[in-house]
Amino acid sequence: RHRWSARPRHRGIGRDEPPLKTTVRKFVRYAAVSVIATSVSLSILGFLVATRAMSAGWANIVATSAATVPSFELNRRWVWKKVGQRSLLAEVGPFCFLSFAGLALSTLAVSEVARWAASEGWTNTSRTLAAEGANIAAFGSLWILQFAILDRVLFKTTPSSIPITGQL
Repeated sequence: RHRWSARPRHRGIGRDEPPLKTTVRKFVRYAAVSVIATSVSLSILGFLVATRAMSAGWANIVATSAATVPSFELNRRWVWKKVGQRSLLAEVGPFCFLSFAGLALSTLAVSEVARWAASEGWTNTSRTLAAEGANIAAFGSLWILQFAILDRVLFKTTPSSIPITGQL
């Protein structure tokens, strides 16, 4: 028998680490995923607002929707080390709900800030930067709460959820 056959297939974080170290490791990875997703979102938002391809509110919806996909996959696979099939009801749906709750808040903020900046005669660049700042502020206000929900509820790892291969 191969010496690794009784090892867990699940690559979960924290199987042999103290809980605080595990949480810190997940939080750092969560932050890195947020940087990636925010970069995707702000690039799209900035382009759409700067080119006036659509209103700032609609641009924010498109940008957030596009960034939600890599955010979900990176959080699920890299931060919380989940493998196997995704559950539409238990994972994808709630994750999208959290993302789109942030979207609602950020769309309101982006729309209002862009409207205000335009009414004040701000340049297109200043208006774009203001819209991006509103996006960051809105999502940032929900960032810690989302981590707690993902860690404690959505991607919570219980001993019974860790698949084991091989026989003991």
